[in-house]
Amino acid sequence: MFESLLVANRGEIARRVIRTASAMGLRTIAVHSEADATLPFVREADEAILIGPPPPAESYLAVAKILEAARRANAEAVHPGYGFLAESAAFAEAVIAEGLGWVGPAPESIRAMGDKISARNLMSDAGVPVAPGTREPIDDVEAAVAAAREIGYPLMVKASAGGGGIGMGVARDEAALRAAFETARSRAERFFGSPAILLERYLDGARHVEVQVLGLADGRVVALGERDCSVQRRHQKVAEETPSPGVGPALRAEMLAGAVRAGEAVSYRGAGTVECLVDPATQTYVFLEMNTRLQVEHPITELVTGIDLVEEQLRVAAGDAPAADLDSVAPKGHAVELRVYAEDPVRFLPSPGDITEWEEPVGECIRVDSGYAAGTTVTPFYDPLLAKLCVWGSDRDEALARAREAVAGFRIEGPKTNLPFFVRLLADDAFTSGGYDTGVVEGMKP
Repeated sequence: MFESLLVANRGEIARRVIRTASAMGLRTIAVHSEADATLPFVREADEAILIGPPPPAESYLAVAKILEAARRANAEAVHPGYGFLAESAAFAEAVIAEGLGWVGPAPESIRAMGDKISARNLMSDAGVPVAPGTREPIDDVEAAVAAAREIGYPLMVKASAGGGGIGMGVARDEAALRAAFETARSRAERFFGSPAILLERYLDGARHVEVQVLGLADGRVVALGERDCSVQRRHQKVAEETPSPGVGPALRAEMLAGAVRAGEAVSYRGAGTVECLVDPATQTYVFLEMNTRLQVEHPITELVTGIDLVEEQLRVAAGDAPAADLDSVAPKGHAVELRVYAEDPVRFLPSPGDITEWEEPVGECIRVDSGYAAGTTVTPFYDPLLAKLCVWGSDRDEALARAREAVAGFRIEGPKTNLPFFVRLLADDAFTSGGYDTGVVEGMKP
């Protein structure tokens, strides 16, 4: 096992990785921008190194600065967290070339799954179901119209190299396709440097369900259950739960087996997530994409399995055997995660500002992974995620009841937060019934 670990990230995920690494006896190194100097993760690391001004391109995305910090601190390994450089094959290669341990999958695996079209083709060839769609990138609107005639409407239009819902759109006819294509192409070029577009049959009433996988040092890939991520705004997740209320036992077994095949197809190592779209009526699924990193919502898998996924990541990276008996994992109970953002609870627009009060809920089976505290400031430079409020219950009803109590007990003063949204969500019949899909937030009353 490594003796020291540099965490190339910020906020709650940096704090969460530091917590496990410290418990394992590793010396932890934080890197931070000028804007983040007072955040808890900086204080809790054994060493903290300033790497630049607030803009991510000059700090958290500055590979040379991060590697220089690793040299200065004599770090032995690098954990990228999620976002920023976590799914950059080039960064993984740079870390490895520096002689450091890379806490993530091989660069080749990251690259194979980083492009949505190549990933779709790879998964289809591996026997993982995919929705009808294009096997080659499309960069011309007339070619998109021609392809749509073969695939059929409705269509999902998305950037092949993209993520985070940026540039995504649904087209139900040719006119909508032309508009969505131009929007997706311009945003793909601007945000991801590639205008390539993927067309894929859109599934009305689908649920967004993902499977947590772990590729072990001995070459095996195991699946650790699924998470339902259908509560979304602007195609971005805001609440998750496990197990999914829309997945029956037969489909669950099929999805877990498919996720293992997906991991094996790219010789996957470490923690990763196979994301899928599920038709709850037919109990069928199709592959959506694979995230080659630790997910934001990993805590709920930890709550139902008792497995520390960060510890397992570190063990895989060091070539060690897992700490848990992963062949006999049987998830127990039900867990829910609510992503607490500094944003308007109705329009979901970011709301930066100084935090004057911060009081986290406490109680049985409540877990809060937070990145802020009273006296800190939410700046406009980064994603406004404040904390992840997670609860466990013996069943879904108990978990939802605990979630309501926890939301009521979470007090944040200063910037606006989406806590009032969660009050509405946890009282919404479509959500509490378990029969919701990815349109649940749009269908809620303000």
